[in-house]
Amino acid sequence: MPKPTRTLTAAVTAAAALAVTALSALPAGAADTSKPGRDRLAWTDCPGAPADSPQRCADVTVPLDHADPDGPRITVAISRITAADPHLRRGVLLAVPGGPGGSSIDLVKGMAGRLPQSVRDRYDVVGFDPRGFGRSTPVSCGLDTADLAMVKLRPWPAADGSIDENLATARRVAETCARAGGPVLRSISTANEARDIDSIRRALGERRLSVWGTSYGTYVGAVYTTMFPERTDRIVLDSNDDPDPSRVGRGWLAAFGPGAEDRFPDFARWASAPGNPDRVADTPEEVRPLFLDLAARLDRAPLPWPGANPAELNGNVLRETLLEGLYADARFPAVARLMLAGLGRRDLPKAPVLGEQALQALQNTVAVSVGTLCNDVRWPADPAGYAKAAAAERAARPLTAGMPVNAMPCAFWPFAPAEPPVRVTDRGPANVLLTQNLRDPATPYAGALRLRAAFGDRARMVTVDSGGHDVYRANGNACGDAVVTDYLVTGRRPARDVRCPAG
Repeated sequence: MPKPTRTLTAAVTAAAALAVTALSALPAGAADTSKPGRDRLAWTDCPGAPADSPQRCADVTVPLDHADPDGPRITVAISRITAADPHLRRGVLLAVPGGPGGSSIDLVKGMAGRLPQSVRDRYDVVGFDPRGFGRSTPVSCGLDTADLAMVKLRPWPAADGSIDENLATARRVAETCARAGGPVLRSISTANEARDIDSIRRALGERRLSVWGTSYGTYVGAVYTTMFPERTDRIVLDSNDDPDPSRVGRGWLAAFGPGAEDRFPDFARWASAPGNPDRVADTPEEVRPLFLDLAARLDRAPLPWPGANPAELNGNVLRETLLEGLYADARFPAVARLMLAGLGRRDLPKAPVLGEQALQALQNTVAVSVGTLCNDVRWPADPAGYAKAAAAERAARPLTAGMPVNAMPCAFWPFAPAEPPVRVTDRGPANVLLTQNLRDPATPYAGALRLRAAFGDRARMVTVDSGGHDVYRANGNACGDAVVTDYLVTGRRPARDVRCPAG
């Protein structure tokens, strides 16, 4: 899954069909009829926001099926913080969240809070709950709580390498979601999210839209600027997904294998640093075998962990904790402390307990993830193929133990994709700036290079010698941040790709 607690993955269609761009699938009547400057949305206080919040909320109604604009309609919830300096205002910067199954609607605590004042001065920053999520018309699969554990949502093979339980879980989740999700879940896809974004643009009365997409949001942004190139202004794509239309989400899951390998040395250096209170080894070279030996020991003899889901610390729980911990240096201590507990040198931390509201939110996240990834593209359905791939991956990349190429619910999804995935191309304005860490565990550098190649001269890329997931104003550095900020503020895009050193 591209983001922890935010994703699920799955789907295969014929290679020729996969090459067809969704531009040809745009519904009749998709011509732009917006009138710039005529925002007729009913803006209100955002639910649960403090009285002095700068953020306001509104609902945009969109067709359930964009090919049937006069048919049933659903709601997409949006929020906005207006430009701090009206005299400098350029337009709207839409924050496109990761996931699938993420949200950018809480701008104050989320993406808008990371932006420098020079950007906030010039843009209305707009966030949204994608179709099916949160305050938009929501979906849920109603899964059993056990199936909401991350070691179930991501297909970690059993201790002996068997994937029988993974296959059973994938089939059960697919059947439950297909039965419970209804027509809204079946309508969820990246192409429809792009169409919903264009509906947001029209509702705001904007002729063009600037976009800042992160993680899965980079693929959404790439699809949007492929389907609606003339309606885009300045596009920033941060921590980039491989756009391969023959794989889509299956490729993103597979990327965790090389991504974890790219990133692990950063953790090993931190976890062996003198003076670190959570130090696990004396040298970086000792950390990897220590981790792998501990995971194997916990495979054989799990430790009871009351209140956790599952209620034990086993090898896969440790591996999943590592994978999530590699997203940012600030998460390294949680991984080290769990290792120390597994080694008997610390007590196990108190297990987090999800309340009913959090469980419902997780149900919603999982449903949107399944809907997006299953409806984007079919995955192979042959269990033997998954077993063979998982065994080979397990041997080649033991940190992730075969999980990245294993079976997910979309292997058993009963609905065919409504249209082929969008093929990102170099046709359109040269207004795309990619920013990418060299050692990203979730969206590795190699995948970003493929997106850069797909865009051709439409794009430039800022590569940062840093580790972690999310770059701009997050895990990058001052050099990379300055290039992105300058582009958003002035429109000056680098003449060539930029390489930012560490620090």
